[in-house]
Amino acid sequence: MIPENITNLQGKLRLKLIDLYYRANAGHIGCSLSCIDLLIASLINNKKPQDSFILSKGHAAASLYVCLNHLGEISDDELTTFYKNGTKLPAHPSANKFFGIPFALGSLGHGLPISTGIAKAYRLQQNKDSISYILMSDGETNEGTTWEATHFAVKHQLDNLIVIIDKNGLQGFGSIDDILGDTASEEKWRIIGFEVLNVDGHNIEEISNGINHFINSKNGKPKVLIANTVKGKGISFMENKMEWHYLPTTESLYQQAIEEISNFYHA
Repeated sequence: MIPENITNLQGKLRLKLIDLYYRANAGHIGCSLSCIDLLIASLINNKKPQDSFILSKGHAAASLYVCLNHLGEISDDELTTFYKNGTKLPAHPSANKFFGIPFALGSLGHGLPISTGIAKAYRLQQNKDSISYILMSDGETNEGTTWEATHFAVKHQLDNLIVIIDKNGLQGFGSIDDILGDTASEEKWRIIGFEVLNVDGHNIEEISNGINHFINSKNGKPKVLIANTVKGKGISFMENKMEWHYLPTTESLYQQAIEEISNFYHA
């Protein structure tokens, strides 16, 4: 069941995220905003204690940090150290500083192999109830290691693996169509042997319904949720702009972002 105040949570976590980036004078804001709703639906709403979760697109670390803060794993005081010297919350997640961050990722393409291995380990342990979740970017689907992992998952019938692709259509140096084409397409993943669902990546109910369908679908096929998202979602001047993969924000733009998020999400 989706809480009635979920829109407020979407706004609240966006405000925290923007505040972190502004105070750190750091980039990667747009790609964090594109996946924050996917984290809310999976990590906050659906993940059980016996499950694993990996954020493979490590450059969106701030979105993971604010979600773990909401869950009580990262304190408010710890959150203020983001990007500072000596922090446990660097620009890309550091392994084993927190239970919710078991691996250091951000060298793109390695998250899916690890998550696939976890799913296989659950099977070897005869653990029928645990799910291996991974949230990855559409740009990561360019990587060869991604496709090796998909074939392994299909071969071993890992229907306890749920892949969530943040498909915002933009990667580091252009659109996915201009770089290597749409390697995050429904057709490609279905042909390989995955069960596939397409969802609105900013609709919490739709995402959660897709995840719940996958949890209950014991058909021997690994799962992929292709989530259609908007880079910079919730802030008009960032939406669908590749440069917000990198840019930090100024004080005036920060104030505009806060106002837009507060108005739209009633945060």
